[in-house]
Amino acid sequence: MPGRPRATAVFAYGAAAGLAVDLLLGDPRRGHPVAAFGRAAAAVEKRLHHDHRGWGALHTAVCAGSTAALGALAARTVRNRPAAAVALTAASVWAVVGGTTLGREARAIGGALAAGDLEVARERLPHLCGRDPQSLDGPAMARAVVESVAENTSDAVVGALFWGAVAGVPGLVGFRAVNTLDAMVGHKSPRYRRFGWASARLDDLAGWPGARLTAALATVAGGNPRGAVRAWRADASKHPSPNAGPVEASFAGALGVRLGGTLSYGGRVEHRPVLNGEGRAVEVADVERAVALSRRVTALTLVACAGGRLIADAVKRGKRRSA
Repeated sequence: MPGRPRATAVFAYGAAAGLAVDLLLGDPRRGHPVAAFGRAAAAVEKRLHHDHRGWGALHTAVCAGSTAALGALAARTVRNRPAAAVALTAASVWAVVGGTTLGREARAIGGALAAGDLEVARERLPHLCGRDPQSLDGPAMARAVVESVAENTSDAVVGALFWGAVAGVPGLVGFRAVNTLDAMVGHKSPRYRRFGWASARLDDLAGWPGARLTAALATVAGGNPRGAVRAWRADASKHPSPNAGPVEASFAGALGVRLGGTLSYGGRVEHRPVLNGEGRAVEVADVERAVALSRRVTALTLVACAGGRLIADAVKRGKRRSA
């Protein structure tokens, strides 16, 4: 299939361009495509919501399926125009990744903590994660930021690039749709315990490879590979999330800090296992270290995904020649 190498080049160039635009501009302040998807998904929910897993599965299929289908249609429209295909891939990557904004928000909270302004830090924390900021002191907020940087590196960057490498533009936008649906309806509140089950399980499935890739690259890019591997192997399975566990454990080991412990979501207190118990408590300076590690992981993800496609193409060509 002569088109395959070109498709690989389209992804590589488009992903690199999209990440460069994200690095320069971050997320758009208004008219973000993910926000538009959220509004559309909320409108669909109003029509389909019932306290039943089947209706929730239909909601997931309609929202995520239609998004992936639109991505496939757009990709098909430009498939014979390489420049347009690269531009579409770049725009899709910029729309679905959020590494730069993630770093900015983390640094803003870290700066407020460093200045001793806990109120400003509490005001900004909800932009990054869903914890109750009023229940957290400075060290607890620093830990929450590091954990959020780790988890969102997988959700907002690596997972999307992985599926972009596998399935092109439909993979990019489809993954982001699934991840957004999980954030909207995948939590265990009375309203979504059944309705959001399908979104949560699909997000677990879609996020599985990206989470392991994130953990592996954090091990490579961090300053303590042995510590990262040790924490990943010993503690990842203790985390209630099958995907956040490997990511947060490897980040904890790479940074030499302890993560996990008591936290509060929506007034509900959770006592999570400690990750990398041999590490020290998180300090404010670790926020910057976590952001820097996240950026290194992002760069390595681009290399790994583009390289993986090239290798897969070479293997397929070799099989065809030997057939």
